[in-house]
Amino acid sequence: MAERQMQIGEVAERTGLSLRTIRHYEEVGLVTPSARSKGGFRLYNEADVERLMVVRRMKPLDFSLEEMRDLLAATDALHADDAPRGEELGRLRERVEAYREVAEARCEALRAQLLAAEDFARTLRRQLDEADRHTA
Repeated sequence: MAERQMQIGEVAERTGLSLRTIRHYEEVGLVTPSARSKGGFRLYNEADVERLMVVRRMKPLDFSLEEMRDLLAATDALHADDAPRGEELGRLRERVEAYREVAEARCEALRAQLLAAEDFARTLRRQLDEADRHTA
């Protein structure tokens, strides 16, 4: 059975990314459509969609395009049919682990930022409630 191919509009809908963003990610080498239709339209498969989702998840964590490229190359190598063995495999795993650690640290920083923002919103709500009591 042939693998299902999707045009860019369906991929945009599935990933929540704009057509422009998907095209930009192609231009900078983060994702390449798996095929082109006879009319020249980009065609994507499930692996392409998953790759775009990885990029989408990295974006709010402030990874640079270069870091995204590096991580994708490392994970591609880990999952390749001819995946490396021995020391090279260890180095690849260390690279991916380093990105995981950075992602975890950035998530923790975002959680702290969210707590501060929620506290601020509560403060504003409290001030409005107090103002309402004064004017009632």
